[in-house]
Amino acid sequence: MEVIICPTEERVAEVAAAKAARLARGIGPTVVLGVATGSSPVKTYQELVKLVAAGELDLSEASAFALDEYVGLPQGHPESYHEVIHRTVTVPLGLDPARVHVPNGFAEDLSAAGEEYEAAIKAAGGVDIQFLGVGSNGHIGFNEPTSSLSSRTRIKTLAASTRADNARFFDSADDVPRHCMTQGLGTILDARHVILMATGQAKAEAVAALIEGPVTAMWPGSVLQLHRHATIVIDEAAASGLRLREYYKETYSHLPDWQRLEIQV
Repeated sequence: MEVIICPTEERVAEVAAAKAARLARGIGPTVVLGVATGSSPVKTYQELVKLVAAGELDLSEASAFALDEYVGLPQGHPESYHEVIHRTVTVPLGLDPARVHVPNGFAEDLSAAGEEYEAAIKAAGGVDIQFLGVGSNGHIGFNEPTSSLSSRTRIKTLAASTRADNARFFDSADDVPRHCMTQGLGTILDARHVILMATGQAKAEAVAALIEGPVTAMWPGSVLQLHRHATIVIDEAAASGLRLREYYKETYSHLPDWQRLEIQV
């Protein structure tokens, strides 16, 4: 696991985008992205837009698969992840909407919809670069504590803390759906590369559990310790609970030149 500690939230987005761009250039314009919602990923997407506009990154034939979708919202609702991904990923990055996929939380048969989503990811050749955030209770995607570490795309019940965290996007907390469709932890582990961003003191406990705690379903993000190519990009506040944070800084500052990003941390 690669841990990069940045001085500010803005630098987290810049570094995460630089890491993703390097990986994407190595794969080519047909790269398959796994996209998440939330404030940290959105800022990273904004940095990627700058790279595309400058001609430094080609996503002209890229595909994208969203992590999750609410269940119970009407189609077209502005906070459905179909709409959020369209606003924050598809349009800004100039992706072909036909190549951007979101779990079908509107389906009558949600179990079948989960299997279909897994099949679509497989048909696309799998996800090359998976963007992630982490919830204050350690969830990645909407895999809440006690999720199976080998789970696949399926319906989940949202934890009360997750609904409270997401209430800021709705008129009231009661409007936040109780259910969702989410890629499973096993699905996420299948991605070739993972880039997780986290900022702020509220994420410090989850970040510490993810990086330094035991691998446990009680902190679902800890499953990334099993991933071969996981990069965790965090700010000082989110890193405040790490026992080895000075070691992570030292390790990154002494990377060989061929591993060093174009942007300085």
